[in-house]
Amino acid sequence: MALDQYREEEEEEGMSFLDHLEALRWHLLRSVAAILILSVIAFLSKSIVFGMVILGPSKVDFLTYRVLCDLGDYLGISALCIDELPFTIQSRQMTGQFSMHMTSSFVVGFVVAFPYVFWEFWRFISPGLYDQEKNAARGAVFFVSLLFFMGAAFGYFILSPLSINFLSNYQLDPTILNEFDIGSYVTTLIMLVLASAIMFQLPVVIYFLSMSGLVTSGMLRAYRRHAIVVILVLSAVITPPDVISQLLIAMPILVLYEAGITIAKRLEKKRAIKAAEYARQEEAED
Repeated sequence: MALDQYREEEEEEGMSFLDHLEALRWHLLRSVAAILILSVIAFLSKSIVFGMVILGPSKVDFLTYRVLCDLGDYLGISALCIDELPFTIQSRQMTGQFSMHMTSSFVVGFVVAFPYVFWEFWRFISPGLYDQEKNAARGAVFFVSLLFFMGAAFGYFILSPLSINFLSNYQLDPTILNEFDIGSYVTTLIMLVLASAIMFQLPVVIYFLSMSGLVTSGMLRAYRRHAIVVILVLSAVITPPDVISQLLIAMPILVLYEAGITIAKRLEKKRAIKAAEYARQEEAED
């Protein structure tokens, strides 16, 4: 009888726990299918995805290097021009090239499919939100995807080529040649790009934390110095051991942190205005 009563209560309230699991399973299956389909397309487009995209920052004709050379010519600073990358990429394992082809194809598939994957995730959690929360989070898929691609582009076009240039020119002794393994190169590139894409989500994280009341603009301002230290430490972890790369990733994150403070402040103002309007309505009713 107790079990029947529990089931009746679940039916009255809506979807049961098993129904939620079933819905989650289909959201995950569709997300994985999208990633796999795009990964297969990337795998078949080897000359474009691997030859041009993955190996792009390892070639002196890469867009970033050409822009730096043009900027150096315009400013009369020849040091800005990167016209040589003194390293070679080798595959020292029998399965090295195939493994990196699979890995890079999967990562490219995930990056391209990210908006759809997040949309599926949002479709799963949004029915559980209140109308007020849904209105506050309107456009979440667009802004999360936009920040993700902005971070990935920053990691690919700015952070990766400058880091690769630093590492390829770093030598303990002129007799030591830089011959990088393909696995090391691809792993470094993927780490820089995905780490930048994830760290660029900071304003979204602050927005939802502020919306839920877990953080305030005053709290973020009070812990600004602590946040700077944490950001610098994270930048040192995810970037090669050179100061320029660390500052390159830390600076935009600090800007995004300040943007998060502004977002939290605006949310607080909106809540204060709504609270004042609600108070006036109650007074008018009384």
